[in-house]
Amino acid sequence: MEKKLRGSSRIAGAIGLAAMTLLAACGGGGGDGGGGSSGPVPQGTVKMSMTDAPSCYRNVWVNVEKVRIHKNGTTADTQAGWEEIIPPNAPVRIDLLNLTNGALADLGTATVDAGAYRQIRLVLADNGNEVILLDGTPQQLKTPSAQQSGLKIQADFDVAANSTTEMLLDFDACKSIVIAGNSGQYVLKPVVRFTDQPAGSITGYVTTTLTLGKTAVSAQQGGEVLRSTVPDANGQFRLAYLQPGTYTVVITSDERATGVINSVPVGTATTAVNGTASYIVLPTSSMTTVTGTVTASAVAVTDATVTAFQNVATGGPIQVLSVPVDLDFATYTMRLPTADPVRAPYSASGLAFAADATAAGKYDLKAVSPTKGTKSVVFDARGAATTANIAY
Repeated sequence: MEKKLRGSSRIAGAIGLAAMTLLAACGGGGGDGGGGSSGPVPQGTVKMSMTDAPSCYRNVWVNVEKVRIHKNGTTADTQAGWEEIIPPNAPVRIDLLNLTNGALADLGTATVDAGAYRQIRLVLADNGNEVILLDGTPQQLKTPSAQQSGLKIQADFDVAANSTTEMLLDFDACKSIVIAGNSGQYVLKPVVRFTDQPAGSITGYVTTTLTLGKTAVSAQQGGEVLRSTVPDANGQFRLAYLQPGTYTVVITSDERATGVINSVPVGTATTAVNGTASYIVLPTSSMTTVTGTVTASAVAVTDATVTAFQNVATGGPIQVLSVPVDLDFATYTMRLPTADPVRAPYSASGLAFAADATAAGKYDLKAVSPTKGTKSVVFDARGAATTANIAY
């Protein structure tokens, strides 16, 4: 039996779109909760939200019909036991690029059987999915053929009895849209991080003299981006929903050197790295465009993502840029700054940036493929070469 929760007492709150994480709910039994003669299964509330990381596009529209969750990680979409969480007025068309600086989109709240969930599927409508390029050109966003049963997202979460479990789908629109060179189609291959919603956050300001639409701010640990956003029109950024810990804040912007703030502490409140009296200004930088192809035994590896890392003196490695390869040709293109990155240790009394000449123009380009694994090449953005092919 499949439970459909729409506008009734079983809908309790909001499921937000966060970076577009699809939940794959794992676990046990059918829609009746498996209570049997032992009585009803305790109930809990699931509240889901969606947010987005910085994108390479002007708009990315997805038309959400519902989210499906299951306690078993291997159950087929036609088998029993699925819970359906349906947004108010579904389908709801959401521009992912509005979901920055902690903003969330409402997908609905539902009361479900308490327990461990291992499978989530995000179901999109057949139409209304669209990407608007930076030049204003609209392109239909093609969804995978398996989309009828829902786009799968890795997940592992527990719903406690008699309480609300708030979860976040953090959708990376830039990494999730792949171009197919033969057809010219824009294809959705979701890259979504599924997490809870801790209270910690980092805020700050960059100068509005930057090209804000081409500026990204991320919170990283060990070179892994855990949250990212874009500044608003006033230059303010907010990296929300961070677990307690210490983070490296990385700021990138077109025609600018990379900025790094290391050892930023986060607890259960907001950490401000600076205020309006001390906007972060990044030095200007020339940019090098690097292109390449990812192959294995001369065969294109079309499921790879290429990421540019830098090893700064403190707080590194850091991610500077990450792009998916072309779906047909396995080619990639990225623009990287040649100037010294500038780095400042976090201090409540103010930031003092200094150039890090040890990392200037030096990048580790790492291809990651779910079928081939990881492979890296070294690239010098100050050198003569503008091609960096990666071969497994």
